[in-house]
Amino acid sequence: MPAVSSVHPRLAEVTRRIVERSRESRDRYLARLDAAASKEPLRKGLACTNLAHAWAASPEKDKIMLREMRRPNVAIVSSYNDMLSAHQPLETYPALIKQAALEAGATAQFAGGTPAMCDGVTQGQPGMELSLFSRDVIAMSTAVALSHNVFDAVTLLGVCDKIVPGLLIGVLQFGHLPAVFVPAGPMTSGLANSEKAKVRQLFAEGKCDRNALLQSEEQSYHGAGTCTFYGTANSNQMLMEIMGLHLPGAAFVHPNTPLRDALTAAAGRRAAQITAVGDEYIPVGRLVDEKVIVNGIVGLLATGGSTNHTMHLTAAARAAGIIIDWSDFDDLSAVVPLIAKIYPNGTSDVNQFHAAGGMPFLTRELIKGGFLHEDVHTIMGFGLSRYAKEPFLIDGELVWRDADAESADESVLRRIEKPFSVDGGLRLLDGNLGRAVIKISAVKADHRLVEAPAMVFHDQDEVLDAFQRGEMEKDVIVVLRFQGPRAMGMPELHKLTPVLGVLQDRGFKVALVTDGRMSGASGKVPSAIHITPEALAGGPLSKLRDGDIIRLDAEAGILQAKVDSQVWAARERAEADLSAHQHGMGRELFASFRQAATGAEEGALSLGLAH
Repeated sequence: MPAVSSVHPRLAEVTRRIVERSRESRDRYLARLDAAASKEPLRKGLACTNLAHAWAASPEKDKIMLREMRRPNVAIVSSYNDMLSAHQPLETYPALIKQAALEAGATAQFAGGTPAMCDGVTQGQPGMELSLFSRDVIAMSTAVALSHNVFDAVTLLGVCDKIVPGLLIGVLQFGHLPAVFVPAGPMTSGLANSEKAKVRQLFAEGKCDRNALLQSEEQSYHGAGTCTFYGTANSNQMLMEIMGLHLPGAAFVHPNTPLRDALTAAAGRRAAQITAVGDEYIPVGRLVDEKVIVNGIVGLLATGGSTNHTMHLTAAARAAGIIIDWSDFDDLSAVVPLIAKIYPNGTSDVNQFHAAGGMPFLTRELIKGGFLHEDVHTIMGFGLSRYAKEPFLIDGELVWRDADAESADESVLRRIEKPFSVDGGLRLLDGNLGRAVIKISAVKADHRLVEAPAMVFHDQDEVLDAFQRGEMEKDVIVVLRFQGPRAMGMPELHKLTPVLGVLQDRGFKVALVTDGRMSGASGKVPSAIHITPEALAGGPLSKLRDGDIIRLDAEAGILQAKVDSQVWAARERAEADLSAHQHGMGRELFASFRQAATGAEEGALSLGLAH
């Protein structure tokens, strides 16, 4: 790995310790990568029977090229389905990629599909308990698609919460292959996200009916493409771009537009150009190195990205033999400035962010400030400065131009010299309740310290019932435990956001403490989440009782139960009856995932990725 470049001292320091921490596991990973690589088309190693099966259904012109054993073959792995708005546009992409590959002198085959579930549909429903582990299923599905060993590069079509991390984890097990991620882009803007949030709170208070709520939601989620708030799905797209796995400027171009189709075709051509068969070999396992992972963390911090990536990026790093932890996020957050404000951290959506200058502007500014490693490999070649350019169609030709010198809207995107905040959007919390993360970029300063009695629950519906009975009209820290990976698959608890927001708006000091997750779109209520060790694994969260005073100090990084140390040490751990969450809606099929899951700080992985 090249020496750490001239960057901010904290960036260099964190990168050095990740390199040292990961040395043995990274070396083992790279040795396996090198053993699997070949300068000839990989299908050349298969027997004739294997080969005949591999291209039996291909067009005759493709068969001719495949038989020649000289040209690369590109895999297409897609999470397409036509129910979910973000993935519906992917239906037409394989044909574009196949044609582009042919034009580049290669073939392309649809290698396999992966599932894609939507947390927006399953939020607060039993199916949500499958959500986190669907990431690991997607990783395995990707491996199955590539297991035929007839491909020399991969295009990966996916967008939303668990899908992109799953695709990345999966393809990193084939690290000898180049990989190009292909996004779908966001839907056009609908009802403002702030207005949507107001209607949700009104419904929680009983001040509007279900018809009004449904109308609001339909005005927000109204067409093809990704949801327009800056949750996990759009954080995925930011990550793939700032990590050099997208084409420059590809993240937030609308689907079903000429520019989007041109970028998709260009992704197929680029995949064909960077195989080991040619002169620009860029294997994904070497591209995703320690510097690239640090760049991903910086991107999250500088944009107030989703807390879910404190697990997803950690899991993906481990898939490449790289070990990161929440202290790395926290140390970087102390120095990385917040230069984008996108809902829920601001009032603008990702379309306004993109119009203001978007990823090319953001990348240029972070490089300029010394907050990104510029000296990294990308799918476009060496150097992240290639990503400070914006794509355009000029007379039908795809071209890139330098990012504008100034933001078109400083309420959403700013230059590095005048950030919204001098530090990033995430914090590590530590104390006698374990380690947790908190997203503070959308939490007002006067809400970042909460000290209040605990109300302890084991089910999110119990929280909603207590709110409806008026039992929470006070300063309160809601503790929702036995929600972790081993207990219930770590469901998102965004269903609680409206009622907690109502309490905060009524002037109460309120916070959430949980070993579960919150939506990447959550923000204004301070939430200590992903607590590890989780309650089911014997974590101290299981010792809490109603009325215990908890101090949550996001600025100082403290999460503490203010209970006498001797009383705390002697207190028995509570248990929970989780039997109702083990069956139905397919949950029984995921029992082995829950049993094998690592802690949240290790990525909540059930795949045994120990290097």
